[in-house]
Amino acid sequence: MLDWIKNINKEYPEFWKLYLSKFDKKSKRFVVLSTETSGLSLEKDVILSIGAFSVINNSIIIADSFETILAQYKFFHDNGISNEFTIETKMKKLGEPEAIQALVEFIGNSVLVGHHIDFDVEMINAALERLGCGRLKNEALDIDVMYRKLTDINNKQFSLEELCNIYKIPKSDRNSSTEDAYKIALLFLKLKSRLGLN
Repeated sequence: MLDWIKNINKEYPEFWKLYLSKFDKKSKRFVVLSTETSGLSLEKDVILSIGAFSVINNSIIIADSFETILAQYKFFHDNGISNEFTIETKMKKLGEPEAIQALVEFIGNSVLVGHHIDFDVEMINAALERLGCGRLKNEALDIDVMYRKLTDINNKQFSLEELCNIYKIPKSDRNSSTEDAYKIALLFLKLKSRLGLN
């Protein structure tokens, strides 16, 4: 059977149908997100943790945030790798299907913001594919691209650490996807105002 016929007749999970129904109108909410992954391969690697904050009217809304560790035991078991952090952390852990569903419900039709956000989006898309869903429809902004547009630099990419140093964002001892998402949110607000974005 042709793939496109299968796709037309495909019955998506309820949470995905609800997500798709939210794109009738444009959102004024930004969701700044960061993922920690087991590596850089979309085929072989998985998401280990996700941190996200919403930004509305130039404010980071701490109460409207998302943080989870993904219990990826099968991945580590199948690959002969041990991941003490995922197993020992006291933070709430969700299986990949529950974590991705909760994330999709959290982001809705918001504009996504991140550091090299295309990679985060593709990792989430790979997880969505495993759930029998489509790809994220959200617009996305990359703070590295925003900074390079502002400074007219086209021949270099900037790490999150370099951008934090440039804008004097304080360093943190705690290294996590949520901590990174917060730093990205602070950088986004600075870059957004300098670029004159609403």
